[in-house]
Amino acid sequence: MKTKFILPLLSLSILTVFSGCDKELDSSEVIDVDTELTGATKFVISATPIGTSGIADYLLTANSLESGMITTQGNGIEQDGSYRYYLTHKNRFFSLLYGQGNPGAVTSYRLDGAGKLTKLTNFQSETVQLFAPIKDDVLTIKVPRSGNEFATMFRIDARKYQIVGEQQVNIVKLAGNGERAHFTWATQVGDKLFAPYMSIKGAAPDAFGTAYPDSSWVAVYTYPELKLEKIIRDNRTSYIGAYFTDGLVETDNGDAYAFSFAAATNGGIPTSKNPSAVIRINKGTTEFDKNYFFNVQEISGGYHIAGQTYLGKGIFILQMYPQPNSLAGTARKFAVVDVISKSFKWVTGIPADITRTTTINNYSPKDGKTGYIGITTASEGSYVYVFDAEIAAAKKGLKVEGGTITAINALQY
Repeated sequence: MKTKFILPLLSLSILTVFSGCDKELDSSEVIDVDTELTGATKFVISATPIGTSGIADYLLTANSLESGMITTQGNGIEQDGSYRYYLTHKNRFFSLLYGQGNPGAVTSYRLDGAGKLTKLTNFQSETVQLFAPIKDDVLTIKVPRSGNEFATMFRIDARKYQIVGEQQVNIVKLAGNGERAHFTWATQVGDKLFAPYMSIKGAAPDAFGTAYPDSSWVAVYTYPELKLEKIIRDNRTSYIGAYFTDGLVETDNGDAYAFSFAAATNGGIPTSKNPSAVIRINKGTTEFDKNYFFNVQEISGGYHIAGQTYLGKGIFILQMYPQPNSLAGTARKFAVVDVISKSFKWVTGIPADITRTTTINNYSPKDGKTGYIGITTASEGSYVYVFDAEIAAAKKGLKVEGGTITAINALQY
């Protein structure tokens, strides 16, 4: 069976207009201020129900990811549409509808004092390709892959659910090489917005192909002004992250580590000659550190990075393509890396018949040790796997019956 990974499609709906509450809510039900918390945590598991249509996911809650079972049968909060993606920021959970080219809803939730997931409001939405938490906002970017040369950045207040800033970016001018810059994600680094991008042709029949497979770029913007400050460049690996996949993380000490999958293509054929690697931007600087280079492809025996989950203290769980010197395969491998010491260990306890993994919505308490990733197998269904970085091992935790895990988030109440 061919593996399916939780990677978003070519667009995503997210809010751009806030015109009040959804009709089923009255204003007294909308919570837009922070409330006192008890210190308890509950986990929100998004799962696509098996054998249904017209339902993207059910939102299920659990007190622990370590063990137990939850089910989609007669349980959870239904999320309509074909696809949904999720973001947690300012202790609010955002459910983002992929509108398939049409406006769609973004639904916001919080936990009440008893730990019950409660809907706050719905928003009408714009089609965007990127969403990320930045300071007090949810930043979204609408990035056209062809035609229109302007991307649009939106600042949405995460507590008030309304646009508080907007900026246009000429992505052809930003690329400066005859192609167009296509942002892969965005990260708050210090008090600035760092937005890695890939260079793409932006024209059929090879819109995402490029003639520049072996360079990295990060656009640096002031925040909240969203004014371009500079472009950080490097030629030791390929672009940072991947389409709709986060590849830049600010660690505890303020340094930012950039993960390149070396997965650029031209005409559908992988063309990156530089290795899949990690490079670094030191705290307080806007340049790549020329003295730091972590060649993950070499130390792993030829494998490419396919995703990352930050555990804290410079420790990451990497998802790797399952075959050396290839960007294809039937099941991902996992590794623990310390980007500071440049150590690498394969993770044991991973099942052999993986059909799906979660990528952009995994959870860690940021203790430098523990991570939680959804893994679905052909033989046993969906489990939250508990990763122990200290021993480079994973084991089955919470089981999700009747559905395929698409996201793992946490809220406090």
